[in-house]
Amino acid sequence: MRWLYSAAMPEPLVPAVLAFTEAGTPYSAAFGDVYHSAAGGPAQARHVFLGGNGLPERWRGHECFTILETGFGLGTNFLATWAEWKADPQRCHKLHFVSVEKHPFHAADLLSVHAPDAQLGPLARELCDAWPMLVPGMHRMAFEGGGVVLTLAFAEIATALAQLRLSADALYLDGFAPAKNPEMWAAPLFRRLSRLAAPEATLATYTAASAVRDALLAAGFSVEKRAGFAAKRDMLCGRHIGSARADDVKASRREPAGPGLKLRRAIVIGGGLAGSAVCERLATRGWDITLLERNAAPAMEASGNHAGAFHPLVTRDDSVLAQLTRAAFVYALSHWRTLPGAKYAECGVLQMPRSDDEDLAQRGALTTLAYPPAYARHLSATEASKLAGTELATGGVWFARGGWVRPRSLVEALLAKAGAVVRLGNEVATLTQEDIGWAARDASGAVLADAPVVILANAGDATRLAAMPDVELRSVRGQVTYLPPAAMPPVRVVLLRGGMVIPPVQGIAVAGATFDIGDTDAAPRTDSHAGNLERLARILPGAGAGLDPASLEGRVGFRAVARDRLPLVGALPGSEGLFGAFAYGSRGILWCSLMAEILACRVTGEPCPVEARLADAVDPARFARRAARSAVRPTPGAGSPGSRP
Repeated sequence: MRWLYSAAMPEPLVPAVLAFTEAGTPYSAAFGDVYHSAAGGPAQARHVFLGGNGLPERWRGHECFTILETGFGLGTNFLATWAEWKADPQRCHKLHFVSVEKHPFHAADLLSVHAPDAQLGPLARELCDAWPMLVPGMHRMAFEGGGVVLTLAFAEIATALAQLRLSADALYLDGFAPAKNPEMWAAPLFRRLSRLAAPEATLATYTAASAVRDALLAAGFSVEKRAGFAAKRDMLCGRHIGSARADDVKASRREPAGPGLKLRRAIVIGGGLAGSAVCERLATRGWDITLLERNAAPAMEASGNHAGAFHPLVTRDDSVLAQLTRAAFVYALSHWRTLPGAKYAECGVLQMPRSDDEDLAQRGALTTLAYPPAYARHLSATEASKLAGTELATGGVWFARGGWVRPRSLVEALLAKAGAVVRLGNEVATLTQEDIGWAARDASGAVLADAPVVILANAGDATRLAAMPDVELRSVRGQVTYLPPAAMPPVRVVLLRGGMVIPPVQGIAVAGATFDIGDTDAAPRTDSHAGNLERLARILPGAGAGLDPASLEGRVGFRAVARDRLPLVGALPGSEGLFGAFAYGSRGILWCSLMAEILACRVTGEPCPVEARLADAVDPARFARRAARSAVRPTPGAGSPGSRP
C-alpha cells in the first residue's frame, strides 16, 4: 500500500511577482521577459490565440469545447476567450479552459492589471473572487453557471502535461520567449501536447522561431506562418495531423464516456453526501437524475451527524493522500459557495500533535512545503490558545479555512440545486442490464427506475449490487457524542488530537469518534460515549469532567473503508455504464464534492479535474490491476531474476 501513499518529494510553489517595464507592460524579472506585447494584452490574445485558432467559429456546434494553454500568466488569454464566448450567441454549451502555470500571481495582482479594462475588468473580478489559495495541484473554477470552466495546474509544465487527462480542441502556446524560457518550447513538451490534442485540433503561438516550428512538425502538427501582432511580423498557426502512439493517445485523451452521454439519464443509488453530490454535478451538465434512497429521508445514515469537521492533511513527502485531501479541500471551499442552503463555518481547525516526534514531523512538513499561511501554518500553544478562545496545552498545524459543516444541510442543498427526482423508501435489490441500459429492481422484481447509466453511491452496500471480486471493504462503526456547551470551555475552533471536538453548533458540541471495525451495533452505547469523553480529555484536559456517559446522547454511523483508505470513484470494471462513488470512510464531507466532479467528468468525457495519478488512486479498477500484477510476478526460486539455480 505504500506506493499509493508515497510521492516524489515536492517543491514549494513560488508565486510570481508583479513588475512593469518603463512603458508600463507587465514584466517578469525572473525570466527577463514581458507577459504580453507592449501594444496590449487583450488585443494580442484576440489576434494571436483566438484568431489563430479560428475562434469563435470553431467552437460553434460543439457541446463541449476544450482549450489547453501552456502559460496562464496574468490570465489575459482566458479573460479574452471568456469575453468572446459570452458575446457569441452561437457559442458552445460548455467551454473548458485548462492552463498550466508554475508561478501564479496573487489575486490582487491580477485584479490590479485588469480592473481598468472596461470589457475584461468585470470578468477579472469574478476570476479573482474565485481564485484559489496558491498551493500546488490542479484547481477548478466554474463561471457562467458552469458554462465556462477554468482548470489551473499550478506546476512545472512538463510535469503538469504528463498528468492531464483531456482532449484539446485548441492549443494556446504562450510561454515566455523561447530564448528566455526554453523548457516551455522543448521537443518533448510538443510530443506531450500532440498526445493531448484531439483530431484536427488547432494551435497558435505568437512566436515564429524556426526551432519551435521544427519541433511542432516533428510532433505531428502542420504549421504555417501568419501575420503577427503589432511589431511582430510573423506568428505560427497549425493543426494536429497526428503522430502520437495509439496507446499514448488512449491513455491521455478524453475520458471515455458512458453510453448515457447522448441520452443524459442516470440513476444514483444512495442519498447521502456521495450520492447527493453526484446528482448535483451531473444535473448541472443537463442530466436527468433519479435518486433511489432506501430510507424515508436523505442523509439518514453516516451523513446524518449533527456536525462534522473538514480539513486537509499535511505530510512531509506530500503523499497521494495529502494531495487528494488538499485538492478536495480547496475545491469544496469553492463549490460550497454555490450552495446557499449549506450550513458551514470556516472557523479554523487545529491539528494538535500527540507526541514530540509528531510535533517535529508537523513542523518539518510545513517547512518543506512552505504553504501560504491561509492554507496551513504552525502555531505555538499561546497563538493557538488565543484563536481557540481557551487555554491549550500545545499548538499544532492551523488550517485557517477548515471548520465544521452540518452534513444534512449539505445534502439538502445539493439535492435542491440538482432538482433530481428523489424516490425515498426504495431499496434496490438487484441491477439488471436491459435494452435501455440498466434497470434497478426491488425485492419483488418491480422496476424502480431505468437509465443508461447507474452510479452506486451507497457505501458498503455497493458490493452487493455489483460484482467486484478484487474490492474488499470494511464496515467501521463510528459513534459521536453530543455534549452540552456547559460541559466545555468556550472553544471557537475545531480541535483534533487522536479524536475530534467541534465547538457548539446550534447549542450542541460534538466529540468523537469511535473507530469500531466490524461492529454492527447501530445503537449508541455508554462505553462508546466513555471513549469519546477520554478523547475529549486528551484534547481539552478537564473538559467533560463529571459527565455521566450513560446520560449522554449521540449518533452511530457506519463507514465503508477500502484497504488503502481511499474512495472508489469511477467506472466499475466489466460493466458498461456502471459507475461507483463510495467508500469515503470518515472523510465523506471532504471527499464528496471533488469526487462527484471527478465522476461526472468520467461519465461525460470532460477534462479530469485532478492529476492522472490522483484519478488512478481512486479508480475502482486499481485493485484488479494490482491483483493482475501480482499474478504475473515471478516467484522467487522459480527462475526469477536474481534467484540462484
